[in-house]
Amino acid sequence: MNAPTPAQLLRTGLADQIREFIVEGISAGRWEPGERIVERRIASELGVSQGPVREALRQLEAQRLIESLPNRGARVRDFTERDLAEIFPVRAGLERTAVELALPHIGERLDALEEHNRRLAEAARDGDLHAQMRLSIAFHREIVETAGNRLLVSVWEGLGIELWTTLSLRLHQTEIYSKSAEHAELIEAFRRRDPEAPRMLHDHVMNYAP
Repeated sequence: MNAPTPAQLLRTGLADQIREFIVEGISAGRWEPGERIVERRIASELGVSQGPVREALRQLEAQRLIESLPNRGARVRDFTERDLAEIFPVRAGLERTAVELALPHIGERLDALEEHNRRLAEAARDGDLHAQMRLSIAFHREIVETAGNRLLVSVWEGLGIELWTTLSLRLHQTEIYSKSAEHAELIEAFRRRDPEAPRMLHDHVMNYAP
């Protein structure tokens, strides 16, 4: 297999950024389930060629976030109860494993976790649901990255956590305002290296599920 050229590497990085742009658009409701995502229009809006947009759409299709139909292009999938029921146990299992790996040295990241949670509590007081969702996911990402396992991080990121969490909030009115209190309990469990911490995080993630 030939090594990728610098141009291909640059294109891959650009595709990742475009993918995040599209995910954010779906999360914010710019594109609703069933709505077409026009490759040419996105390329024009972002000032890029259609190649990296096409690659971003392929990545999103692999994540089951969009679907491509013959002669109709790409569109946002119609997300179902089953989709949401399947994603959260997988996420919960990954994060449980992350805590098991991270627990011996997670004390080094407690300050960062507390800062994420402090800002989450402020967003909850302000009623900023989008900020709550973003900060809650940042809290969980901190834990996953602390595990120090690049494959685990890659698989977790590949789940499209932000979008699926947003969909759960939008479609099923999942409560998020209480998550700060649960995060505080997790931080204390991490501080004392409680062997129950992995289970606690697993159950906490499952509370996001509809």
